[in-house]
Amino acid sequence: PRETREGSGQPRATTLCRREAMPYKRFVEIGRVALVNYGPDKGKLCTIIDVVDENRVLVDGPVSVTGVHHQAISLKRLALTEYKVAALRNARQKALIAAWEEADVMSKWQASTWAKKIENKKKRAAMSDFDRFEVMLAKKKRTAAMK
Repeated sequence: PRETREGSGQPRATTLCRREAMPYKRFVEIGRVALVNYGPDKGKLCTIIDVVDENRVLVDGPVSVTGVHHQAISLKRLALTEYKVAALRNARQKALIAAWEEADVMSKWQASTWAKKIENKKKRAAMSDFDRFEVMLAKKKRTAAMK
């Protein structure tokens, strides 16, 4: 049923009184930790230190912690993580290292399921044919024991 104005048959404009929850929790912002998912730095974490335009950001490792150098990189090559450090715009290496240590990002990252999944993929990719054969036999043995 449509609401109408009193005395006229015209529909009344209604406004939404409730607030919709934001569907996203990870935003492109200064201090956001991201995972590089393409290129020579694939699999390394970095920190967004400035936004160049709608498609590119300026990132920095810090190099001594993650190995990513100060560079502009496309957002298509980044996956935003849930971690954020207290870094200022165009922060220097020294400030970034202090922020990373304060936020304890590396230990949080290594404890995450995302990092564990990446590590397992690397292990599987490095397996030889004989290793895969041994895994197959172990799986057969395990399923036989369950029956």
